[in-house]
Amino acid sequence: MILKCEWCEKLHASEIACTVYWELPDGSRAIEITETPGIKCTSCGMEYQTEATIEALEDQLLLVDTKRIGNGIPYDELMALPRFLKRNYFKF
Repeated sequence: MILKCEWCEKLHASEIACTVYWELPDGSRAIEITETPGIKCTSCGMEYQTEATIEALEDQLLLVDTKRIGNGIPYDELMALPRFLKRNYFKF
């Protein structure tokens, strides 16, 4: 599926799975998250995550026991970790 790139606005972007590095909410360290849904544009070369993916990652990292996460984790495993709360109640 060809998508419009959010950076250069050309129709040369497609969905990919990529590796990202994310700082934990407490700022103690960063982790590697593999197989993360993303977008890559063949026109400008930009590789990025959608706002929905970013929000899902940040919410999950806020709501799980990050001490259970080593230096890296696949996206699906991260999203399957049990949460302390059902949702982020701090989002208004």
